[in-house]
Amino acid sequence: MADITKVSERGQSAIPARLRREHGVSPGTELVWEAVGPDEWRVRIRRAPPASPNPSAMRGFARRFRAVRTTKSWMDELREGEE
Repeated sequence: MADITKVSERGQSAIPARLRREHGVSPGTELVWEAVGPDEWRVRIRRAPPASPNPSAMRGFARRFRAVRTTKSWMDELREGEE
């Protein structure tokens, strides 16, 4: 089924509601426009990666990669080249 829309004077066009609902397009969704011929364009939906549920989901993540060293040992190592 083909849907027809018009381009406004400002270069805007509405996405038919049926297509927005079927494909989950909501405000802020990015669309990628690609010319595939002189009178034909392809429009793809750019899906954003899912966001983490909340900032506390990252709690403890860095601990898995952190070496157990004191601040003093890090500073001593950094200062070795200063003398």
